[in-house]
Amino acid sequence: MATAASLRVRRVQTISLVLLVTTGVVNYVDRATLAVASPLIRQDLGLSIPDMGLLLSAFLWAYAFAQLPAGAIADRLGPRLTLTIGLSCWSLGQMLGGAVTSFWQFVGARIVLGLGEAPHFPTCARVSRDWFNIRQRGTATGIWNCASSLGTFLALPLLTALMVGLGWRAMFVIMGAAGLALAGIVYLVFRNPPEVNLTPAERAFLEEGDAPEADRRVTWSAWKRLYRYRTSWGMIVGYFGCIYMTWLYTAWLPSYLEIERHFTLQKTGIIGAIPFAFGVLGGILGGRVVDLLVRRGVDPIRSRKIPMVSALLATAAFTVVAALTPSDTLAMACISASLFLVYISSSAAWAMASVAAPANCTASLGAMQNFGGYIGGALAPTVTGFIVGGTGHFSMAFITGAVIALVAAIGYWTLIQEPIAAEAQADHVVGSLTAAA
Repeated sequence: MATAASLRVRRVQTISLVLLVTTGVVNYVDRATLAVASPLIRQDLGLSIPDMGLLLSAFLWAYAFAQLPAGAIADRLGPRLTLTIGLSCWSLGQMLGGAVTSFWQFVGARIVLGLGEAPHFPTCARVSRDWFNIRQRGTATGIWNCASSLGTFLALPLLTALMVGLGWRAMFVIMGAAGLALAGIVYLVFRNPPEVNLTPAERAFLEEGDAPEADRRVTWSAWKRLYRYRTSWGMIVGYFGCIYMTWLYTAWLPSYLEIERHFTLQKTGIIGAIPFAFGVLGGILGGRVVDLLVRRGVDPIRSRKIPMVSALLATAAFTVVAALTPSDTLAMACISASLFLVYISSSAAWAMASVAAPANCTASLGAMQNFGGYIGGALAPTVTGFIVGGTGHFSMAFITGAVIALVAAIGYWTLIQEPIAAEAQADHVVGSLTAAA
């Protein structure tokens, strides 16, 4: 049994994580441009708050539904080509956002952004499976998953500075150009395992603990069969709540601070970044907790379920307090705690993708999970926009999110019981919804 990575494998692991974190940061900075520029865009294009909620959701609906083919594409093309194509596509969509003159043009630009970003995180899950031993995958996942919070943390001060200095349109164009340059770097530097002449010992280390497979390429029938499993639906339900909460804050925190807490634009750019710094810590800690539980003998499935569900329940509690307190300081502390916890949940959920399915379906299952998550993510800005538009306050929108997180945690714990069988068969699907009935 292999127990240690070779120097070459460790080097590839380091390069892979650097690239995944960097592209993930750009991914989330690009998503945040619309939320950060919301006040100026509303003024320039004459949009209402409910209009802005719909516009914020345009990216998320495209991103959610593109998940379904994106995972299968990543499993078939491999991470190197998938990352390059996706990053190029979303960067072009970002640049288009700087040239729009109407609501519907902006919707189109955000759809392109969503289509391009869709394969990114399922591909990251596949990289974790391809280049890391089963005892390392939680930490690796936590590291690349923290890019989502790190990107949002950097986005608020960075994008505010660009917007104030050059205007919101130039901000969009500059970020898109940076993404295109990064896409070239990814293609030149990153490698898939088949593109590296791995030794038998290196291959044994990377595949330790995985079920043996004759076919490393996902098939259409294997992809469809994933939908028959309780585990798949548990991941979808749980991540729905996780990403609903993430986008409740990601999409509306700047506007919340300005409308509810009466912060200035400059103050929002500074104070609004603080909760996402806690999210970075939560993302990394979530992965470390997963690996620690595995090393202490907890089976891989429960090592993901325990931190995912616990953190999601605590997120709901802190969000309720933030909704009800009149104190700006306590509200920001609770929002910071919420994002710290929700990113623990997110890392644990993505770590589940690397152990819950056969290796050739890792990105596909991760994409299914992300599809469910971003249905929640797409609903969060719209639901919040209409609640705030109708009540004039964010308190009920926050409480709604907390209830969704609670239900999602219960669904995740109840539905996920065992990994999907490596040798799936059409006439006997272990753990399927039919068998459960």
